[in-house]
Amino acid sequence: MSIKTLVITRHAKSSWDYDTIDDLDRPLKESGIRNAILIAEIIKKKHITFDMVYSSPANRALHTALIFSRILKIPVQKIEIKEQLYSESDAAIIQFIKSIPENFSKVLLFGHNPTFTDLANRFLKQRISNLPTAGAVYLELECDSWSQIGPVAVVKDHLFFPKKISDSSD
Repeated sequence: MSIKTLVITRHAKSSWDYDTIDDLDRPLKESGIRNAILIAEIIKKKHITFDMVYSSPANRALHTALIFSRILKIPVQKIEIKEQLYSESDAAIIQFIKSIPENFSKVLLFGHNPTFTDLANRFLKQRISNLPTAGAVYLELECDSWSQIGPVAVVKDHLFFPKKISDSSD
């Protein structure tokens, strides 16, 4: 059996200052940018690398993906926008994950709540009530194929949440 790494990341805090723009176009708040940088820096210090990045087409998710990719030194060519990641169905996202090409063993996803909390809880032994903005759920899955993923495949998990990190550094 081989190991697949999946990191489920919720976009950073977005701005609600623009009530006339479409949901897809909502930008990040300054605090969201800071928290995205914080979590990406923590992942970088853990020497976690990625073969591919998939993001929802929403501005806030894509901007978060770009921040992570810059800090983690992931080339922009390894970022793909996927409509499925804007879905309200965690089952649809599971289907997307099962279709990831097998030559990618370490994948970073960017999307939205409540779907990404539901998605994370499909894998975590300890359920979470909410995947916070800029929060990331790291999963190591023992399987030879993305099509085999599921809760029984999880051999390691870790949560990277901005509040927990900032609280522990006080």
